[in-house]
Amino acid sequence: MANFQTHITASTLVGVVYGTVAYTQFGIPAGHCCVAGGLCSVAGMLPDLDHKLGVPLREMLSFVSVMVPMLMLRRFEEIGLSPEQMVFTSGVIYVLIRFVGGELFKKFTVHRGMWHSIPAAVLAGMVTYLVCLSPENEIRLLKSWAVVLGFMVHLILDEIYSVDLIGRRIKKSSGTAMKFFGKKAGPNLLVYANIIIITGFIASDGMLMDCCRAATGTPHAHNGNDDNQRPTFQLGNGVNQFIDQFEGRAKEWVGGAFEAQFSQQSQTPMVR
Repeated sequence: MANFQTHITASTLVGVVYGTVAYTQFGIPAGHCCVAGGLCSVAGMLPDLDHKLGVPLREMLSFVSVMVPMLMLRRFEEIGLSPEQMVFTSGVIYVLIRFVGGELFKKFTVHRGMWHSIPAAVLAGMVTYLVCLSPENEIRLLKSWAVVLGFMVHLILDEIYSVDLIGRRIKKSSGTAMKFFGKKAGPNLLVYANIIIITGFIASDGMLMDCCRAATGTPHAHNGNDDNQRPTFQLGNGVNQFIDQFEGRAKEWVGGAFEAQFSQQSQTPMVR
């Protein structure tokens, strides 16, 4: 199998080409192209997260723990978090990924298991799509496909290095990277179940974000001149409208009660 330097070099070169093509041929803003190229470079080491020892696991866990909160800054802004809340939330995400997620990952994965597979590459791209919030769907796809591409570069290199051209033999590791199913049913079900779950989150992402905006009173982010096409969610406006309606109903009820009482008293004869 290829070593750490080979993987990171290859994925970085592919990331540079990917970002350059997106910028020159498709007119994607340079900032997004740089992020996509960087994600492709980093994704070239993601399959080695299942390695129990060595540089990849330690370095990648630390890097992913920092990168995920940074990619979620746009989402934090959308739901109206203050800078202090963003810092606190980022810290919580870092701890969850770096320590809790890292320990669980080491416990439930084996080297060259299902995390070293094509479905795992798809899963990594889907998680990236979910994390990288953007009004433009093309930007989210650009970044998610960058992760899939970097992941696949790693798998392809592993398969290439499993063939010993000098000794004219195929190593035992051949076929353990480019696969859709592993040897154990449990990891297979886990990966495909995660794909289904993440698909559900992606499908309901817009609705969930609208609920978060409504709960925090943050206006919906609009693209272009579609302000008249989409509702703006304001918690304060909703509360005020409810209070006004309640106040109007209360006045009607109280006024009706007093009017009925006075009417009854006026009809009752006075007794001396």
